Amino acid sequence: MALARLQPLSGWGRFPVQACRLYRPEKRSELAEVLRSHPAGGCVSRGLGRAYGDAALNQDGGVVSHLRLNRLLDFDPATGVLECEAGVSFAEILATFLPRGWFLPVTPGTKFVTVGGAVAADVHGKNHHRDGTIARFVERLTLLTPARGVLHCSPDENTEVFWATVGGMGLTGAILAVRLRLAPVESAYVTVDEERTPHVDAALERFAESDDGYRYSVAWIDCLATGRALGRGVLMRGNHAPAAQARGRDPLALPHRRGTRVPVELPAGTLNRFSVAAFNRLYRAAHPDRAGRLVDLDAFFYPLDAVRDWNRLYGRRGFVQYQAVLPLERGRDGMVRLLEALAASRRPSFLAVLKRFGDANPGLLSFPLAGYTLALDLPVAAGLVEFVHGLDRVVLEHGGRVYLAKDATLTPASFAAMYPQAERFRAVKAELDPEGVLTSSLARRVGLAP
Repeated sequence: MALARLQPLSGWGRFPVQACRLYRPEKRSELAEVLRSHPAGGCVSRGLGRAYGDAALNQDGGVVSHLRLNRLLDFDPATGVLECEAGVSFAEILATFLPRGWFLPVTPGTKFVTVGGAVAADVHGKNHHRDGTIARFVERLTLLTPARGVLHCSPDENTEVFWATVGGMGLTGAILAVRLRLAPVESAYVTVDEERTPHVDAALERFAESDDGYRYSVAWIDCLATGRALGRGVLMRGNHAPAAQARGRDPLALPHRRGTRVPVELPAGTLNRFSVAAFNRLYRAAHPDRAGRLVDLDAFFYPLDAVRDWNRLYGRRGFVQYQAVLPLERGRDGMVRLLEALAASRRPSFLAVLKRFGDANPGLLSFPLAGYTLALDLPVAAGLVEFVHGLDRVVLEHGGRVYLAKDATLTPASFAAMYPQAERFRAVKAELDPEGVLTSSLARRVGLAP
């Protein structure tokens, strides 16, 4: 069996940090042996560790890395359907298939996530209003379960297991392989229209008016602005550029760019309301109203990937990324309440992103629903957990919910209210894992596992 080593682990937010026994299987048989051994404290799968909180942590229990289970298994150049193991990263897919004219159908704000992790979190991107989550493009997944062995799941086969696994945070089984339908593109560029919005109402109105004309849309929000400028920002909307508009000889080649890295943790308090306010002014000034700006895919989708270890900017205590969605009919009032609470708290959010979601899918624990979503980075400091619980109350009052892949603080009561299909999820999990082998710190914290 693959050996396990006790070591401190965290998510990308570096909060919390927990001691876990890390397994690194190199073969599927070794992964199966870990599950059969019923390790003390159970186990959960882990990819590149880009879930922000404790979804891929298991305090004093097992954590199973899939990074060595990362083979590309099959590809159909006629349809763009790729079959790969769960440990393959989005970065590896792009490096291999973008030069052939294929892009990810849905991508979060980093390409350093694994396919298995993306499915387990049912990731969304800037195109949810048009294309939904990654689940829409998963043709089949292969799942290793403690009680039923290997299952092939799709929207048409083992359907309930499929919709429990997509967004199920690794609690139904270990994802072995995924058949994923890629999206054809002519170039490695996006044409982007940028528009400054004076307040949150203007941003929401522009989303509603123009989303049908753009595949991708997102807004940066100044969370320190108050009064009439509450929620002012920059709206960025784009579509894939045709080959004729691309720069250079090869339209599918990304421009070479030397990245940088944050070599050490910054001192606590470096990201404060004064430094973040200065950044906000500079960012808004650098993004005037303009149309048809040609931006390469890396710069548009993954701007922070150019800065390695950027989570060190928040210091040793780390940060919480808080992402909530509010339904359309109550989204405006709830968004104003959240922004007012954040501005009044004087807690700086270096990153604040607003998007509009399309309809929800049948995933039992999938996050998106038709409405507006706001994501915030909040440095860990005194009183943060209590403050976040206050945001949770606002979200609950307006019929919304919090994204489990980024959560580090949600209570069982709030989780139960936000995810009404949780009881059905527990029933499916009990059929697949009656002895509770699959667990995580997140699962126990919110009441999905004992």
